[in-house]
Amino acid sequence: MEVVGKAEWRQRTVFSVDVRPYERGVVFALRGELDFDSVVQLHEATERELSRMEGPPVVVDCARLAFCDSSGIGGLLRLSQRLSAQDRVLRLAAVPASVARLLALTGLDRLFTVHADVHEALGAGTDRHDTVAAAEGPAGSTDEGRRT
Repeated sequence: MEVVGKAEWRQRTVFSVDVRPYERGVVFALRGELDFDSVVQLHEATERELSRMEGPPVVVDCARLAFCDSSGIGGLLRLSQRLSAQDRVLRLAAVPASVARLLALTGLDRLFTVHADVHEALGAGTDRHDTVAAAEGPAGSTDEGRRT
């Protein structure tokens, strides 16, 4: 008897959130898989950081996001709603094609502001569709941020 379609499990990558304060906002750089098991880390990191600051833009850098499921999208949606209640906008940067497709399929691409990269997102004005590029580094620091 021959086994057809042998299942191969994908290797899970460790999820992390690096918090990077910039002069013009704060960046949450995601790495790994944002899913049911890891979305709590995103929630904890954003709660901790946003309780310390008011006003500046919030950017989620998705450049190193390997995977995102509906729980991850829900976590981003909750963050967006919290910021909206504070008259702030969540900006997504460097969204991988698989996540962009998920956002389009769910209609959330009309809710989230998506930018090509972090510098563009930080340089965007208060208008959701303003994409003025800005090239700036971390405020007063050369480190790569705090890992949570």
